[in-house]
Amino acid sequence: MAKAGGLGGWRGGLLLALAAVVALAATGVWNPFPAVWDWVDRSEPISEPDVVWQQRVGGTPRSVTIAGDTVVVEQRTRVEARSLATGARLWERKADWAAVAGGDADPVVVVGKLLVKGYEVLDPTTGATRRRNGDAVAVWTYRNMLLDARCVDATDCTVSAWDPRGTDPLWTAFVPGVRSGLLGDNPGLLGTRRLDAVRIDEEVAGPEPVPPLLGFPIDGRVHVLDTATGRVLQDVEPGRDERLSVVGGRLLRITARSQDGTCYFAISGRDPATGQETWQRAGINLRTADNAGCAQREDPHGARNVLIGVAPDAREAVLDGYDGRLLLVTAAGERLLAVDDRYALVRPGDRRAVVGRELGGGRVRWTRPTGAKAGAALTPYAAVIADEKPSRLVALDPRTGRELASLRTSANALAVGPRGMIIGEGREIGYVRFGGAPGTPAPPRDGGVPGPGGTAGIPGPEDSCGPKRELCPG
Repeated sequence: MAKAGGLGGWRGGLLLALAAVVALAATGVWNPFPAVWDWVDRSEPISEPDVVWQQRVGGTPRSVTIAGDTVVVEQRTRVEARSLATGARLWERKADWAAVAGGDADPVVVVGKLLVKGYEVLDPTTGATRRRNGDAVAVWTYRNMLLDARCVDATDCTVSAWDPRGTDPLWTAFVPGVRSGLLGDNPGLLGTRRLDAVRIDEEVAGPEPVPPLLGFPIDGRVHVLDTATGRVLQDVEPGRDERLSVVGGRLLRITARSQDGTCYFAISGRDPATGQETWQRAGINLRTADNAGCAQREDPHGARNVLIGVAPDAREAVLDGYDGRLLLVTAAGERLLAVDDRYALVRPGDRRAVVGRELGGGRVRWTRPTGAKAGAALTPYAAVIADEKPSRLVALDPRTGRELASLRTSANALAVGPRGMIIGEGREIGYVRFGGAPGTPAPPRDGGVPGPGGTAGIPGPEDSCGPKRELCPG
């Protein structure tokens, strides 16, 4: 009996304590329940070693971008910004689409609604509106420029260029129409498309520098616009067997002709100001055509100023879009995984490594052992490799191959910045700081960002000295 009474007293004390906690919570004196629930709801770490911080966002991210000291997370109907240092949420807005413009020092967030004209430019730290536009039907965001398009009617449109944080347009150009098919944020223009990589987001590198030329597809024609001045340099209709692309300051006419049961390819690079041919190559398949009658329905693979094609002997090749030079030709059995203006990531024939090679001479910069199905991507700050069995994400200095981060994780690489990267799985995202912060690889002196007129030292085609200043004395 004494034992039963003792047990009853213990239960009574527990009930009294629980009642006291409920009373304190109800009166606002002390409420432990949110902390308890946070502990119960806490997610497992998404990587080993653990990330600097890990947060659960409101919905599955559509895109994640590092914007200065913040992380911008685009969801289906919302956009939110979080502190890069702590992961704490800074602000949240309703939006159907969101994109980041500007570089590391001057980023902005551009938001809008589907099928509704206009957009807002927000401060990434506070969410405050810096500029508002009520007329634009489309917006393109770049690292050093923001473009918008407005239409009075379907055949009367203007494209304006803005500094990401500017309040007055840099220039405005008339185009005969962009409304058809070009709506919302970053609708497709005629350029290149990146190589895919499993578990690495297509926009992992963040906003790209604005190309020297942009190709607007309008009513079956291509309008080539100079991004330094806003001049429309060409208004071209492709031939029956042609696809047009604008890469590296040139207008490319890509021909695929069906004969003898196969497709014959030819590429012609043309000066956008004069229309004169500056280079040509035959036999390089840029993978623009499908198998049905050589119809070209895709942009060529590549990045920035370079193109990727397949030579007649089945070896892959990287071409300079400006002058048609072969910057790299792989060996038999090798496969290109990623390229930019400086480097290429190649998988050797034995599929046991990823090799970093320099464009131009093909010099091997580094070799990293991997599994046979590893994917890779290049950003200005890191080469990212996603491996399987075991699942890993690795970030390397793209020039030296020095390891910046190595994680055992099944998460995806979502965004890479100068000091670290964001990884994510489902609604969970986390920040990985690159090891040895003082030694974090610095991007090129210009941050890998060309001026609006050109890239890799190529000024815009309006320059009277010529696109590579070849006509200037000295």
